[in-house]
Amino acid sequence: MGTKRAKQSTSTHKTRATAAPIKATSPSLGLLDELDRAILRVLEANGRATNYEVGEAAGLSASAASRRILALEEMGVIRGYRAVIDDHVLGRQMTAFIRVTLERQSAAVLGAFENAVRHVDGIASCHLMAGQYDYLLLARVADIDDYNRLHQNELSRLPGVTRIETSFALRDVLEARRR
Repeated sequence: MGTKRAKQSTSTHKTRATAAPIKATSPSLGLLDELDRAILRVLEANGRATNYEVGEAAGLSASAASRRILALEEMGVIRGYRAVIDDHVLGRQMTAFIRVTLERQSAAVLGAFENAVRHVDGIASCHLMAGQYDYLLLARVADIDDYNRLHQNELSRLPGVTRIETSFALRDVLEARRR
């Protein structure tokens, strides 16, 4: 997956490191060096960083950073870029953590549940769990009435569901760090 990254002039920017791009093989922590990890940290914090900015942070020229970013994309280490939207602006003030227990953990029941939950509006993430519950869902809803609608009209009708337990977040402690 190539990206349309801003081209940067590197005529006045010296290359500080000349490490070759990583080879496009299966993604593994063993294949990534410290330069790759530095690039990933920059892009994780700011997916719109220019090649020049990424290179500055990693100690590379803009063109070397661009080559490494492309290699990371081709390996599947960088799976995409997206905007992080403020849920409050969209009217979703509440975060609900929903623990789901299924009737059994057969492949058919798990598959049916996973296929159905993909189509439920308001579910931000769904994780198959080890332990007491089968799934942990994260939902963003406007208020308790919106959660009630989600629970009655969507969650309770998902295939195989026998129990739903929900906790509501009071605040996101790390939210300010992400801004």
